[in-house]
Amino acid sequence: MAVEQDWEFPRDLQPKPAELGFDLDAVLASVLGLHAEVAEDAFTAGTLGTERSGNGIVIREDGLVLTIGYLITEAKTIWLTTHKGTAVGGYPLAYDQATGFGLVQALGRLGLPALPRGSAANVNRGDPVILAAHGGRGHCLKAKVIAKHEFAGYWEYVLDEALFTAPAHPHWGGAALIDQTGKLAGVGSLLVEEKSGDKEVQGNMVVPIDLLEPILDDLLTYGRVNRPPRPWLGFYATEIKSHVAVAGLAKGGPAESAKIEVGDVVLEVAEEPVVSLADLFRKIWKCGDAGVEVPLTLARGGGQLHTVKVRSADRASFLQKPKLH
Repeated sequence: MAVEQDWEFPRDLQPKPAELGFDLDAVLASVLGLHAEVAEDAFTAGTLGTERSGNGIVIREDGLVLTIGYLITEAKTIWLTTHKGTAVGGYPLAYDQATGFGLVQALGRLGLPALPRGSAANVNRGDPVILAAHGGRGHCLKAKVIAKHEFAGYWEYVLDEALFTAPAHPHWGGAALIDQTGKLAGVGSLLVEEKSGDKEVQGNMVVPIDLLEPILDDLLTYGRVNRPPRPWLGFYATEIKSHVAVAGLAKGGPAESAKIEVGDVVLEVAEEPVVSLADLFRKIWKCGDAGVEVPLTLARGGGQLHTVKVRSADRASFLQKPKLH
C-alpha cells in the first residue's frame, strides 16, 4: 500500500528554512517515494509483506537511488515518485545485507540533483538533524541525535555504530538523515526504543552513510559486495536478561533443518561463550564463510544442554532474483 501523502507534521516540528544554512527545498527534491511489490511466494513475503512503501534518495544524477534494503528485497516491481508527482519505474540493482543498504536504478529520467553525501562522523550526540521523507517540508521532522552506538538486529545483523534520533519519524524506511550542512548523513532503517537521559523514548535507528563508500563500486558491479558471503543460520534471536534465546526460525533455513527450537538459549558458538546478541552473530561469522558448519551449545527446556552443528548457508540464495522486463 502506498504511503498516504495527505498529512503533515505540526509546524513546530518542521524545520524552518530561514534558520538553515542551505536550501531545504533543493535537498528535499532528491528524496523520492518508493513503492515495491513482491511475489506472494517470495522468501521474505511473510515477514516483510508483498507491498512495501518508503523512501529513496537520489545519490547520482543518472538516477541512482539509495534506500534501505528491506524495501526492495525480492521486489518484482518498483516505482519511484518525485516531489512533483512524476512516477518512474526502478530496477533493484543491489542489496547489501551487512549494512542494510539497497540501490535502485531509475528506468526513466528523473532530472533531479544528487544529494551530496556527508559523514556520520561529523554528527555528534545532541546535534540537530532533519529526517526527511518524500512529500516536501510537511514530511520533514526536526530531530536530534540522541545516541551513537552498536546495534544488533534479531535477523543476524550488526552495525558497529548506528545513529539514533528522536523524536521518531513515522515513515522512517529509507528516509534521509540531513546534517546541519544539508548533506546526507544516513538512511532511516527502524523504529526503536532508545534511552535518552533517564527515560526511554521512541526514535529511529539510522544507518551511517559512511558505510556506503567502501562498497559502492562492488554493489554497482556485482550487485553485492565482492567477498565470500557470511554464514547465515536462519534464526531470529533476542536478548532475555543475560541470555540470548531463539525467538523464531526462517522456514526452510539451516537452523530449522538442524532441529533448533524456539526458546533454545544459545550458550556457546564453537565452545566460546555468548554474552550478547551482537556477540552471537560475530562468533557465528568468525567460523568461516557461508556453508561452514557452526557448532552451537544450547540450553533447552529445563536447562538440558544440547550440542548441534548447523550447516550454514548464503542468505541470498534463498531470495528471488530481480528480473528486468
